[in-house]
Amino acid sequence: MDTSTEMKKEEQAHLLFKVPEGIEVSFNENILFVKGPLGEIKRDFSKIRSNISLNGNTITITPFSLRKRHRSITNTSRSLIRNMITGVTKGFTYKLKVAYAHFPITVKIKGDEVHVENFYGERSPRISKIVGDCKLEVQEDDVIVRGVSLDDVGQTAANIEQATKVKRKDQRVFLDGVYIYEKRKEQN
Repeated sequence: MDTSTEMKKEEQAHLLFKVPEGIEVSFNENILFVKGPLGEIKRDFSKIRSNISLNGNTITITPFSLRKRHRSITNTSRSLIRNMITGVTKGFTYKLKVAYAHFPITVKIKGDEVHVENFYGERSPRISKIVGDCKLEVQEDDVIVRGVSLDDVGQTAANIEQATKVKRKDQRVFLDGVYIYEKRKEQN
């Protein structure tokens, strides 16, 4: 490979990411802190194999080498940072629908747990954990999960959905449960 092609690859490998107005970003010991109008998020980038540096309001992401694998990891880093910035400016919302045929399911929030009661007439509630600092709201047959961290919101919604999974029955017939039906970025 000649040097001009190699230099082009190296220039393409560096990703520059501008931080929008009103967002404070700091980077200390491989931990990126992003603070905005809706809250603050931190993420540890020590396990992600790319070099991240902060110059004013520009974040530079550089791969360890010019291999395709390392360049793709820089794109992953860019997506993670973009999601952090979107989270502190707009926030993330997941909506779940409570579906039942015969036994009416009730969903209650108790501390950092979600209790799904009367699922198929079971006496004990099915319990799932709330991850991070997500806000949950129950409106009739909807459960709304809101937060600034996409990972926390998504995992909380998945925990609720997984807690009501039907086992040892045909899932095409037994459709009761709590299911995710909408994911969006939203201004709270």
